[in-house]
Amino acid sequence: MYEEGGSLVTSQKIIMEDGNLKTPDHPTIPFIAGDGIGPEIWSAAKGVFDAAVNKVYQGKKSVDWLPLLAGETAYKKTGQWLPDETLQALKDYLVAIKGPLTTPIGKGHRSINVTLRQKLDLYACFRPVKYFAGVPSPVKKPENVDIAVFRENTEDIYAGIDFVSKSEGANQLLQLLKQNQQLDKVRFPDSSNFAIKPVSEAGSKRIVRAAIEYALDHNLSKVTLVHKSNIMKKTEGSFKTWGYEVAESFGDRVFTMNEFEQIKSKKGLSAADDAGTLSEYSGRLFVDDVITDNFFQQSLLHPENFDVVVTMNLNGDYISDALAAQVGGIGIAPGGNINYQTGQAIFEATHGTAPQFAGQNKLNPTSLILSGAMMFEYLGWKEVSQVIERAVASAIKGKHVTMDFARQIHGAEELSTSEFGSFVEKNIRNGK
Repeated sequence: MYEEGGSLVTSQKIIMEDGNLKTPDHPTIPFIAGDGIGPEIWSAAKGVFDAAVNKVYQGKKSVDWLPLLAGETAYKKTGQWLPDETLQALKDYLVAIKGPLTTPIGKGHRSINVTLRQKLDLYACFRPVKYFAGVPSPVKKPENVDIAVFRENTEDIYAGIDFVSKSEGANQLLQLLKQNQQLDKVRFPDSSNFAIKPVSEAGSKRIVRAAIEYALDHNLSKVTLVHKSNIMKKTEGSFKTWGYEVAESFGDRVFTMNEFEQIKSKKGLSAADDAGTLSEYSGRLFVDDVITDNFFQQSLLHPENFDVVVTMNLNGDYISDALAAQVGGIGIAPGGNINYQTGQAIFEATHGTAPQFAGQNKLNPTSLILSGAMMFEYLGWKEVSQVIERAVASAIKGKHVTMDFARQIHGAEELSTSEFGSFVEKNIRNGK
């Protein structure tokens, strides 16, 4: 409960009802500021969020922000990297936002980000990647990149099932391989570590369904299944097969590459006839597929040929960061981890904690700001999302940027983290 305009306002919980997210006028939304530069970028982002909500709703709607602990900050205060109270609050309030969290590389506790995705079953990592005019980019035409990436979040190598050489688990796995006449495929069995890659029908189908529904809801033209089925036939090959099964379940709203190939075969058409044949089905969403390494090439040469891509966990990790690099880097790349069935979601900065810059008020808060814009769209407050994006775009186009961009843009005004947040807030108040 808090004061607003002299009257008492009771904050409320966001709920999932009949398959739809219900957002009250004054929702409680948990936030985790994060480690390293997290508190600085959160402070800048929160001001932007509040300014945008106030601009759109003029006090009729507002957010009650609930602070939660996780990461190194939580460990120092509670002895837990992910306190039970934090996990329970995330479950209770359904939708949250967070800054970057510390994870030791190669040792120590498991990634908190991965743990949250597993514990809350946040199966869809959604990363929309698009260009903002004025952002320095390593490619010639970054404006051609406008791709929504749906990455399966709970399976694949990220399931965390691995065994060290000569351990009991590794020895048992070697025996299993021997029993199935597969041991000769392991070049150095006595010194090999192993990881298991689970890819399920249920997990694959729900992420593909989320990607297709997003494309249909946003009137997009194509969804592309990205996989390495030429090598991993039983896992990534099955992902491709199951993906097409989901696509075909949408009936005449979707036209698949499988159908296309069948039509070509029946009519005796060649590759030269592809464009003409596809034009006959231009009113339907087209679902095709591409091998992962070919996708990386094509996304550099012809990114305009992709609208939505959907893939497994490890592929998606590489793809989302590589695409972000084309439009300026993960410093401005937003992301969300979502369960579209339960409504549970956490939106987050997609970069690391950058501890060497902590407390210096220098780095770019745009990733978290745009993740917040994603969150508001998810909540149904689309005007708030649009106001935030427009204000960020205006700041960048006008060359009012933080250190990372200022050093690459001639004539730019270098702003601190807090100054950039304040500048975006001013743009919002002025309708820019």
